[in-house]
Amino acid sequence: MSTPHRSPRRPGLLGSALAALVTVVAVGAGDAVARVFPYGPRHRSVNDLGNQFVPFHAHLWDLLHGRAGGGLLLNWQSGYGTSFLPDFGTYLTSPFAVLVGLFPRQDIDLAVYVVTVLKTAAAAAAMAWLLRTQRRGPVWAAGLLGASYALCGWSVIEASYNPMWLDGLIAFPLLCLTGEWALRSRRPAAAVVVVALCWTANFYTAYMATLGAVLVLLVRLLLTREGAGARVRVLARAALTTVLGVALSMPVLLPLFLSSEQAYPGWFKPFVPVATEDLLARLLPATYSFSSPALFVGTGTLLLVAALPFHRAVPGRERLVWTGLVLLVLLSFQWMPTHLAWHLFATPNGSPYRQTFVLAGIVVMAAWAGLSAGPPRPWALAGGAAVLAAVLLAASGSRLATPWGLALFGGGLALAGAAWWALRHRRLVLPAAAVLALVLLAQAAATTAHGERGKLAGLDDYPVWGAAHTARADALKGAEGWPAYRTDAGRPALTGNDPMLLGGEGGAYYSSHTPDLFTRTMVALGAGWTSRGRNVQSLDNPVTDAVFSVGARLRPDGTVARAEVPPLVTVRPPGAQPAYGASPFANQELLLGARVYEDPLSPGVCRAGTEAFLSAPEYNGTARLADGPAFRLNANPPRNRAALQPLGVSRGPVSALVFEQAAPAHWQLSCLDRSLLTAAVARLRATAAVSVRVGSSGVRAVLPPGSTGTAVLAAPAIAGWTCNGRPAAGRLGLVAVPLDGRTTSIGCTFRPPGLIPGAAVAGAALLVLAVLLGLPGRPGALAAGRRRQRT
Repeated sequence: MSTPHRSPRRPGLLGSALAALVTVVAVGAGDAVARVFPYGPRHRSVNDLGNQFVPFHAHLWDLLHGRAGGGLLLNWQSGYGTSFLPDFGTYLTSPFAVLVGLFPRQDIDLAVYVVTVLKTAAAAAAMAWLLRTQRRGPVWAAGLLGASYALCGWSVIEASYNPMWLDGLIAFPLLCLTGEWALRSRRPAAAVVVVALCWTANFYTAYMATLGAVLVLLVRLLLTREGAGARVRVLARAALTTVLGVALSMPVLLPLFLSSEQAYPGWFKPFVPVATEDLLARLLPATYSFSSPALFVGTGTLLLVAALPFHRAVPGRERLVWTGLVLLVLLSFQWMPTHLAWHLFATPNGSPYRQTFVLAGIVVMAAWAGLSAGPPRPWALAGGAAVLAAVLLAASGSRLATPWGLALFGGGLALAGAAWWALRHRRLVLPAAAVLALVLLAQAAATTAHGERGKLAGLDDYPVWGAAHTARADALKGAEGWPAYRTDAGRPALTGNDPMLLGGEGGAYYSSHTPDLFTRTMVALGAGWTSRGRNVQSLDNPVTDAVFSVGARLRPDGTVARAEVPPLVTVRPPGAQPAYGASPFANQELLLGARVYEDPLSPGVCRAGTEAFLSAPEYNGTARLADGPAFRLNANPPRNRAALQPLGVSRGPVSALVFEQAAPAHWQLSCLDRSLLTAAVARLRATAAVSVRVGSSGVRAVLPPGSTGTAVLAAPAIAGWTCNGRPAAGRLGLVAVPLDGRTTSIGCTFRPPGLIPGAAVAGAALLVLAVLLGLPGRPGALAAGRRRQRT
């Protein structure tokens, strides 16, 4: 047997092209069958796809076209000003993301869909290239196996609405390819760049892909004829490549990690292993479950893997190692310590099997290891078919198994078995390959369609850009006055990130990096949330609008309400450092610096002429004034918190508060005197900054001469702000600068924590790489020296 890592020098593009083509056709066919966008009327943007990824890509579009509020470091549009580099590193650093800039902005949903399909196709092409690099084999088979990997259940069901995860699908074969280069002591610089790109594109799935690539490299080393010293040198090369590549990505990764530590705590759900029959059922096509691993990879591929232990043309050691790796990785999904290891030692919010794509890739490589020795003999196929028949029998008892899934699996098993058998006859190669391709296409399309329908039935969905989006965006653009005042997209929202999707500079913000300080500040002021505090909603309240300089707010009827508000920088008089209490109304007054609310005349009754506001954060139902319209409060603790709700102008006792469902245990009604608010705003404007200039990552303001007390910037005091050369202070959650009477201007800049140290680490990595590439003893230098001697 030849050394496994000696493979064709040129893997060729044909297999990769075939893999990409089959993948695109299967995904398109599945979406067309499900009649989801862009092939039908059903929404495709479910859960985070519509709530996060589409708005973030819309913001990227604005950045690419010079229309965004802010830059790469600071996002002025969301959360009244929040760090953007961590969001950029989490959602948008894929090389594919910039392609959205080629589409019209109103086609942002289509742009994200095209990027998603292209990523899936790229993963297929990368896997096909890797297979042909690892060992010789039929080009068409490498293409089909590459497509089988990219069309795995995890890809078409889970990653399709989390497009950033698809970068991990691409990263796994690429990182395995760097392992192949380490085996051959080739392309050290290219390997470092590949690792850096993978980790920058999406560090979370790149981490999982790296673990998988390490396992694959260990298998490849076990199967070589090299001695222990040579194997250690290969591992050292691979480790150095990985460390340098990750170090190069640190300008993005370090701010991202630090931001994650400062984010509001997300949802925690204890890990519970899935039942065996449900686990096996996910090997079938056309199954869907949010809480079990989507293991489908195509019956033709599974048959090759199941037949591998019986395939005598493959050396026994190789059969044992590859089969053992597949089983060990599968079992690692079910054990808490290894589950935590796969997920950076923290049970993820949501789907608990995000590493499933790694198993799909290992299964495909194991199938290729068997096929490269030739098609399995009939008795080996029979053994593999028997194993899969047992899987089918066990899976049939699962509630996840569907009649279509069982039929497709059984029919696909019979056809794939016949096709692999026919490959032993040269004249039947093309028909057999066509049958295998059709089996994969049918099963993958069915899985895609079934997954789309399952997601629509179980997850929130969001409409694609349409007339309602255009109307809101146009209204916001017409009311724009930044930086003199903010414009807020208002409520009810279309998504959790309407400011990025539609425009304006509002308070709504949804991200994995929503700062703990921002969430707690907004909750203290009466804001609502979803996603357990990481999706903070816009707060429709004139007091907080005054504090945050929101001078225009979009109303549900499409009109824009305008108000006279202070500028972004105001001055508060000297005094003790205040602190928030339990009442959102008292907290608003504390932040404003004036008393503007009255207590009710009696429970639920405001004085005539005042505006009634209800705080009932745990109430899920409708409330109204007796003579007014009903308003819905959406609470579902701890997932959803109901926002402070304006109810309208009171007319006295005839406008008593009415709960149309059972009254909540805790609620508070307060009555806003608009004349007092107008006076308070006038006082703030009289002492505020006389001019304010806003840049992509900072603010400069000129203050009235002799200002004392505290200058307050209407932006959350998240880590990273410096003002006048010093770390910014905070006042009630906002950026603050102490004044001494001599300060005539303030300059505040924002730099995400970790950016400078991350850049230093990357610079050091570049220096080390340059030194290593320049060493005279490295393989490339030695080969060049020999060529010079020959000439």
